[in-house]
Amino acid sequence: MSIGSMTGGSIATGSHGTATSYNTTGAAPDPRHAELLAAIRDLRGALPSVADRSEEDAVLDGELAEAEAEIVGAGTADSGRLTRLLVGVRGWLGSQGAAVGAVASATAVVQGVAQLLG
Repeated sequence: MSIGSMTGGSIATGSHGTATSYNTTGAAPDPRHAELLAAIRDLRGALPSVADRSEEDAVLDGELAEAEAEIVGAGTADSGRLTRLLVGVRGWLGSQGAAVGAVASATAVVQGVAQLLG
C-alpha cells in the first residue's frame, strides 16, 4: 500500500488494524469572545420559551444564534456582526418588559460587544 498525499481522515491496514480519527471544527475563542459567547448563551436561555415568544424575541434569538455560530466556528465575530447584535439587543431591551434575568443577560451581551467594538 502506498499513500502519496493525504489531508484529514484515517487509514487502517492489516487484519487487526484500527483507525481512530479525532476531528475538531472551529477555533477556540479568545477570552473576550468567550465571555461574549457565554453571555449570548445566557440570554438565549433567558428568553421566553418558543411558544411564548414575541416577534421581537424571535428576531433577537436569530441574531444571537448567528453570532453564537460565528464565534463557535471562527473563534471571533466580525465588527459587522457585533454591531448588528448590539443594535438588536439594545432595541429588544427598549421594547421589552423583560424578566430581570433576561435584562441582566442582555446587559452582559451589550457590555461584551461594546468592549470588542471599543
